Amino acid sequence: MTDILEKTERAYENGHDRPLGGYVGLLSAYGGTVGVAAAVAMLAGRKAPDHVGVMDLALMAACTHKVSRRLAKDPVTSPLRAPFTQYEGQGGPSEVQEKPRGALGELLACPFCLAQWVATAYAAGLVLAPRVTRLVGATMTAVAVSDWLQLAYAKLMKSAGE
Repeated sequence: MTDILEKTERAYENGHDRPLGGYVGLLSAYGGTVGVAAAVAMLAGRKAPDHVGVMDLALMAACTHKVSRRLAKDPVTSPLRAPFTQYEGQGGPSEVQEKPRGALGELLACPFCLAQWVATAYAAGLVLAPRVTRLVGATMTAVAVSDWLQLAYAKLMKSAGE
């Protein structure tokens, strides 16, 4: 069986370094975490909501965006990524650019990849602790809106000086 998996990985990589085994581990961790959250909800007698309202969806979207970028790109969170990434330089405004090392590095340095995990955690929070989750969502949404306003302000100031 191991031989078949190794052949499959080599054939897939096509001469590139692709950590398929690490991806399997991440997929297993994600599935396991979702399973544990579902079991905890069941044991606590909590059920998923019948629907997600527009305000909850807006909070979830903005919070997911901000938390994903904060975890993947913020200089202050770089110590969390450092064992799995390599610093390459400045990225966008107040962000760093890092080269991933391995599957976990790819997850931690990619806000698009982290968004799935963050949104899932938010959804679990809505089931297990909705009031706290909405407060965290509102807080991170305010941070995201503030970031957008900072960028808009900087652009306006730059265009006023031209």
